[in-house]
Amino acid sequence: MASPVILWQIWRFVAPGLYRHEKRLALPFIILSSCCFLGGALFGYYVVFPPAFKFLMGYSTDFLQATPTVKEYFSLALRLLIAFGAIFELPVAMVILAKIGIIDGPFLRKNRKYAFLISFVIAAILTPTPDVVNQLLMAGPLVILYEVSIIAIALFGRKRLPGFEKGQEKEVVPGQGGENEDSGHDLSSSS
Repeated sequence: MASPVILWQIWRFVAPGLYRHEKRLALPFIILSSCCFLGGALFGYYVVFPPAFKFLMGYSTDFLQATPTVKEYFSLALRLLIAFGAIFELPVAMVILAKIGIIDGPFLRKNRKYAFLISFVIAAILTPTPDVVNQLLMAGPLVILYEVSIIAIALFGRKRLPGFEKGQEKEVVPGQGGENEDSGHDLSSSS
């Protein structure tokens, strides 16, 4: 629930160092990131948490009864909420990476099989219970979010942010008015 405030504080720290065209992306980014995180947390709490807790309570027998403490209950719930909130940020992160030119749609489509494998590895690491059902409940959304990321990049990631275009690096040639020119003095000949 605090993610909008946290993202806003991060933005207030970063904003002074950004250009005007980068600043106008702040509000959509904060709203979309907050919605994705909260959606992931709700998915984790309502879809994944009940089977995970049921699995842990399934260790009860006639001679052994599971009695989780409030601390253990909240620890499990918090881990699931944060993990699912973080993985639901995947489309936002992919669009940002596409905007700055690190990835693109064809790259993601070409490496789809590796992404699926990595999704199952991440699910095996992040789920607090060792059962396959909870791992599938995390890997499934990761795979779906990967596909959503490809669609989101096709829709929003086409135009790169200014300053990140390939081949746009400006070469400064002495004597031609470059912005880093040192008032006509050749620095390479000074001793």
